[in-house]
Amino acid sequence: MGHVMDYQSLVDYLMSKRGVTKDMPFDFETLCFRVRQKIFALMAWQDDPIVISLKCDPAEAIILRQTYPGITPGYHMNKKNWNTVVIDDRIPDFEIRRMIDISYDLVVKSLSKEEKKGLNQSALDDQLA
Repeated sequence: MGHVMDYQSLVDYLMSKRGVTKDMPFDFETLCFRVRQKIFALMAWQDDPIVISLKCDPAEAIILRQTYPGITPGYHMNKKNWNTVVIDDRIPDFEIRRMIDISYDLVVKSLSKEEKKGLNQSALDDQLA
């Protein structure tokens, strides 16, 4: 058995991104992570193992599904643009973090110029403000 990202390390990584908020708008089982109100990750945080849905490029989504048995088309989501990922030892941590990065970046790209404001400055700017 390899190392598996746990709930806290997943949440810490998701929340470390700029402008991220979390809420539970649907039910107590689904934790949503948003950047500027747009969802980029949904976590079934009470599942064991934890399951997370992430936005992805349609072509890469198919490759990821073929590469890892724990990745399937997005559950309850647009299956072309979302993957559902079982967080277990079949998928390395770096790959999970990379998929989170991609999901976040895709949502940031879709934001308006106004919504993007403040997302590209460094964390140091926040401390100086």
